[in-house]
Amino acid sequence: MDRRTFIKQTGKTAAAAAATSAFSINALGANEKITLGFMGIKDRGYWVAQRFAAKPNVNIKTFADLDPRVFEERLKGIEDICGKRPQPEDDFRRMFEDKDIDAVVIATPDHWHALGTILACQAGKDVYVEKPTAHSIWESRKMIEAARKYNRVVQVGAQSRSGPYMQEAIEYIRNGNIGDIHFARVHNCKMRTSIGKKPNEPVPDGVNYDMWLGPAKERPFNENHFHYAWHWFWEYSGGDIINDGVHQVDLLRWCLDKDYPNSVYSTGGMHFFHDDQETPDTQVVTWEYDNLTAVFEQTLWAPYMKKTPWEDRDHDILPNWPFNGTRIELYGTKQRMHVSRHGGGWEAFDADGKQVAVGQGRHPHEPHFDNFLECIKTREKPNSDIEELHLSTLLCMYGNISYRTGRRLFIDKKTEGFVDDDEANGYVKRKYREPWVVPEVV
Repeated sequence: MDRRTFIKQTGKTAAAAAATSAFSINALGANEKITLGFMGIKDRGYWVAQRFAAKPNVNIKTFADLDPRVFEERLKGIEDICGKRPQPEDDFRRMFEDKDIDAVVIATPDHWHALGTILACQAGKDVYVEKPTAHSIWESRKMIEAARKYNRVVQVGAQSRSGPYMQEAIEYIRNGNIGDIHFARVHNCKMRTSIGKKPNEPVPDGVNYDMWLGPAKERPFNENHFHYAWHWFWEYSGGDIINDGVHQVDLLRWCLDKDYPNSVYSTGGMHFFHDDQETPDTQVVTWEYDNLTAVFEQTLWAPYMKKTPWEDRDHDILPNWPFNGTRIELYGTKQRMHVSRHGGGWEAFDADGKQVAVGQGRHPHEPHFDNFLECIKTREKPNSDIEELHLSTLLCMYGNISYRTGRRLFIDKKTEGFVDDDEANGYVKRKYREPWVVPEVV
């Protein structure tokens, strides 16, 4: 599709949404099924789809993906769960035009999150979009504008926001039990595998690689610039701080009740892997606030550091904190607190190192999905509303921009950019490849 046709169709979609969104707000009855479409079903999208398919109040109508090789297994998998086979679609825009679909789940690479969410909002659809919010600061803000303009529910896949154990932890902190927090640390440490070095090659049969690249630069097909390995390239993502670490960073910001830092400084590098990856395997980020220093530490080559085991998350088993690679540490003037993401619980210690409070965790993905479905009907803001997760994603983006410029950056809280730094501000908004352009006016 050429640029003129794409813009013309997008304009029609936005106009139609403006006329119909008010009607659709409370159209669903209490017992009616919510019809979902999925944009991206290779890995994470399929995992989420299986959970939604098992819910009696959900109907999955459409799977949209640009790689036809993934369809058969995933369509059959959903049919096995709920007895109904979704229809495959190779162009998500046709799915957005379907008036039967109430909401879409976006589990694409990061560089498609913003445009997919904005177009869905313009089409009158509610959105569940995976973390991080977007590829750049500017387009993440545009997602908020679209959600508010079209009165859409936009839930981000930060599941811990729906965890009862986390809500208990936040209440414990807010009640002043651990005192004033002047230092906090986030860990994002685990063992990842090398992606190797791969040559360019012909596009696989049926794959729409041009649309997959979307807003990113045109380039020859390369397997390392495609399924999953895209996480480690700046054109599509921002490495593991933005892929996995954003979960812990979001919990950090929630615990601290902070928005913008005063400054950010990041260092690190590719110290272990020697392959095609561009993003760092070792990274430290320091955010400075008034009377508070927060630190992010990442090592992707440490085999003794692990996520909380799945079998522990749904039982009353606390993590082995020294070797828990995804923990948050809060240092208060009264107590020290450890928090686990995605289940696993939390624990507080007094001045003598004795446990004084504990909260058992369960993996919160099910209540998170349920919260999204409930908000579609009530029109309330979801637990991980796009604006909250925008602020958390910003911290990760700030860290990456400092890493790429190689210096400490001071935050302009009015613009969400940087003070007197043209180079750093050059990363606030990406360069788009037409016609896949996030519009100035959404």
